[in-house]
Amino acid sequence: MDISIMTDYVDRIYKFALSKSFSEDEAEELSQEILLTAMTSLPKLRDESRFEPWLWSVAANTARSFRRYQGRQRAMFVYDAPEEMVDIPVPSDDSEELYSSLRERIAMLSELYRDIIVLHYYDGLSTKQISEKLNIPIGTVTWRLSEARSKLKKECTTMEESALHPIKMHIGIYGSGDYNGKDKPFPGEYLNDALSQNILYNCYEAPMTVEELAKTLGVPAFYIEDRVAYLVDRCALIQPPKGKYRTDFLIRTDKYAKFCEENIETALMPIMDRITDALGQLYSEALKIDHYRAERSVEELKYLYGAMAFRYLSRNYSKLPYPEIPQNYDGNCWRYIGHKESGKYHFSSVGWQHNSNVGSRGNYEHIVLTMRGFAFRHMMTDNLINVCEDILTKGSTTYENDAALAIKDCYIIRRDDGELFVDTPAFTLEQKRCFDELVERIFAPLMPEYSDIVERFVTEIIKLYPKHLSEDAQRDCQGFFFGFYEAIEEYCVRTGKLAPPADNWVCDVLIQWK
Repeated sequence: MDISIMTDYVDRIYKFALSKSFSEDEAEELSQEILLTAMTSLPKLRDESRFEPWLWSVAANTARSFRRYQGRQRAMFVYDAPEEMVDIPVPSDDSEELYSSLRERIAMLSELYRDIIVLHYYDGLSTKQISEKLNIPIGTVTWRLSEARSKLKKECTTMEESALHPIKMHIGIYGSGDYNGKDKPFPGEYLNDALSQNILYNCYEAPMTVEELAKTLGVPAFYIEDRVAYLVDRCALIQPPKGKYRTDFLIRTDKYAKFCEENIETALMPIMDRITDALGQLYSEALKIDHYRAERSVEELKYLYGAMAFRYLSRNYSKLPYPEIPQNYDGNCWRYIGHKESGKYHFSSVGWQHNSNVGSRGNYEHIVLTMRGFAFRHMMTDNLINVCEDILTKGSTTYENDAALAIKDCYIIRRDDGELFVDTPAFTLEQKRCFDELVERIFAPLMPEYSDIVERFVTEIIKLYPKHLSEDAQRDCQGFFFGFYEAIEEYCVRTGKLAPPADNWVCDVLIQWK
């Protein structure tokens, strides 16, 4: 039976205890004993229809034992104790060790129980006084006190092995927002402390209470509570059932990466050779477009063309849903995403960042594509895009400070003769239109079959995601239509159709958008 049924009987048990006691204090203690005994024995009750008579039988038996014990205690204190023995004894070394252990265990309890334990046993307040002080019903105080006593009997100081091995993960965001990384850091920066990350990681697969987190992480509960409240405010945690917390964003782990590694290429095999032949045709014809190549090698450009092609196909052919990203606490529309892959398996995907430079004086956007084996560079800020455009279109720029920043970050190179050279390939509007028409002509016949393959794969992998994150899972899986390109280009490398990427190769591009 569900132990929560006991909450409906707390007040009635307290009234029963009052009728069997000589004082309110005794009634409080008796009601706690009845509740504790009932909770301990409840799993043995098979017939739920017999619950109430069984409960009152437990109450009566507990009351009889309690009265016999209290009778002996009163006899001892009234008749046998000399006056000089009434003073509180000084704790022995053994009892001090016991008290120290008890204090440590109390620290591991959540505020819900800890405050009542401290008020009752340390401050000497009755349940009635605690009820008045905390402004909660006396029955609730009695119930929580009984629950706390039960919890303290457990091995709260025995930490899980994970407490000795805190995890570290990367937390980023996807979506949109006005951030510059310096005075306006990306929201993931606020979750970089070890305690936050370990709470979020442990609450990902299943919700956990503060006490469970305290035991698992080896951190006193009052620290956990403060951090949990912070994470709720940052929209990183939610509280589905009362008293438990759940991570409210996706964390990519080996579970997903292993599934990708074992299944993506197998899923693509019926169409793989036709896709790679189409890529070979694309490489050959795209090289005829007279766009700015930034002195990149032909092999490096092939990877860029392939990524640009699958980005175009994803935008025009993918039927995978992409739920709208809700507004977050700072007014921007974004979601966290965590990464805790060990590297043993690979989550096949092609990531991308872009700055479309909307509202600036420029006409270009900067797109950075991330694939395994390629070096990574951050997307340019508006001012850096603008100076790159100046140099591409005019050969020079009057924005010297911005040019200096672009040189520092290696987006622009100053040659020995002083000439400024943009280190990113670029497409004009017309050149990009020609490229898209080329992609459409070559790949359109393959898209129905390719789309079916991706959709079947997504149907299976999405089962691995936590159910409460269904919209995040759909957004994450929508990227597979584009992301399968990485598995395809790795197959091309393995079959000799592409050269392996060099360590210093970067896959980024400037594209004119107006």
